[in-house]
Formats: sequence, structure tokens, C-alpha cells
Amino acid sequence: MDLQQELQQLFPGFNRLLLEELAKSGKITSFSADEVIMRPGQYMRSALIVLEGSIRLYREGDDGGEFFLYYLGPGEACALSMICAMRQETSGLKAQAVGEVKALTIPIERLDHLIRNYPEWLEFVLLSYRSRFEEVLMLLDQVVFKSMDEKLEFYLERQFRIMGDRLEVRHQRIASDLNSSREVISRLLKKMENQGLVRIHR
Repeated sequence: MDLQQELQQLFPGFNRLLLEELAKSGKITSFSADEVIMRPGQYMRSALIVLEGSIRLYREGDDGGEFFLYYLGPGEACALSMICAMRQETSGLKAQAVGEVKALTIPIERLDHLIRNYPEWLEFVLLSYRSRFEEVLMLLDQVVFKSMDEKLEFYLERQFRIMGDRLEVRHQRIASDLNSSREVISRLLKKMENQGLVRIHR
């Protein structure tokens, strides 16, 4: 399957000319598992669309701690990176590959052209931004109003939605994502297992 066919499967609403433009101006980029793709303070030279795999995005605190925000899966793009690229501003997020990732990177100089000439692309950018904004609002609700066991259940639901019905993740990784301790997370996971909500394996 060539790149244009692959893009057509991911974006059936894009017209042929837009697909041709993306295939011509974009570049296939591969990232290895756990590779850092974007760092806070980094200038974005291109927009990135996930073709295969998933990317985890974080917000970093002044103390070096990380707070998990959301995932990007196939057919999704980080709207913030696109906006930062177009405005030549630095990123405020950290992005890291979850397993092997294949992505399409689109040079910064082509972004304005795509927005001016292809309404479907503008709609894609706006919907991406809205989707990420809604996820952050849901996350804010969890942080402010929910208990840790409710936060953990919400977190796992999001993980399963992206990764499938089996997660390979350490308790410490979950604890870091939720700004908690490994002991608390292990205890709550054991409680969920006793309730029949999850099965834990070493």
C-alpha cells in the first residue's frame, strides 16, 4: 500500500487533491518505543500525524514531574504542535512514543497553504483542537472532583481505548501519570481485581 492509499483509509473525508498534497509534501518518520518526540520549549518545524502506533502526551511541572494528558492514535494529530508550528512558538508539552510509531510529518511552510486551499484540512485542525480541549476538560474534572480510585478507573479506560484489552505498563508508570505513589496504585489495582474489573499479571 502506498502512502496516499494509507492516508485515504485514515481520512476518507479528504478529497483526492488533499491526499495527493499530503503524500507529496509529507515525510514518513519512525520513532522507537519510549523515544521522546517533542519536549517543552522545543520549536516545532513540522506538524505530525500518527499513522501507526500511539503517542503519549504530558505536561511537565517545574519540579520535573510529569502529568499525563492524553494519547494520539492513528489518524490523529497534536493540534497544539500544529498551532505552535504555524505561529513559530515553542511547545508546552512532552510527547513520547508508546511502542513503535510511524508518523507523517508535514513541513511548517506547507501548513498555511493547506489551511488556505483545503477546507477539509482546516476542519481537521479545528476538530483535533476541540477533541484535545474536551479531553483536557474531562481530565480537569477528574483531578478536581474525583477520588483516586475514580481517577485510576478513568485513566485505565482511556488506556484500554487506545491500547486494546491488554496493557503492558508498570504500576510506577501509572503512579507517575496520576501523580500518586506506586503503593497507592498497587492497592487500588488489587481492589479493582477483587471486584472483577481488571486482571493483573506480572
